[in-house]
Amino acid sequence: MDVDRFYRAINKVQPGLIRVEADELTYSLHVVLRFELEQEMLTGTLNLDELPDAWNARMKSYLGVDVPDAARGVLQDVHWSLGLIGYFPTYVIGSIVSAQIWANLLAAIPDLPEQIERGEFGNLREWLRDHLHRHGRKFTPQETLQKVTGTDTVDVGPYVAYLRRKFGEIYRIP
Repeated sequence: MDVDRFYRAINKVQPGLIRVEADELTYSLHVVLRFELEQEMLTGTLNLDELPDAWNARMKSYLGVDVPDAARGVLQDVHWSLGLIGYFPTYVIGSIVSAQIWANLLAAIPDLPEQIERGEFGNLREWLRDHLHRHGRKFTPQETLQKVTGTDTVDVGPYVAYLRRKFGEIYRIP
């Protein structure tokens, strides 16, 4: 198999029912669905008995998939049954912040991809050590972001650019 075909195969975008099996591009839609439903449950605009139907409708709207049963729908995650509410967005925020850090890293070391391709990781290790790892848990996440990127504001731009670049190549998206 040639490398282009292999790359497309391992980066296939195919909306599905299960969040933890979702591809990189549609994963965030699973998180958005959950977060919106959590907000509505907590504010009382969505009754719990309406939750399965609301889940199914949004899965169809956001991902174009029909939910065959509650096990692969609203009950697929144990989070809600354990009382774990409100942190699904942190999964996506981690991806957004990592892209923001990566963009700053590439600005400092523009030829880093070529270095990695050659198996050279020293500059990457040193940059991460000097700008990120040395701080440990000394600062809040916002303070750490400020020290690493120069801003304490989470910026979705680098993440969206990464997704466009990666999946635009695969699917010829402008």
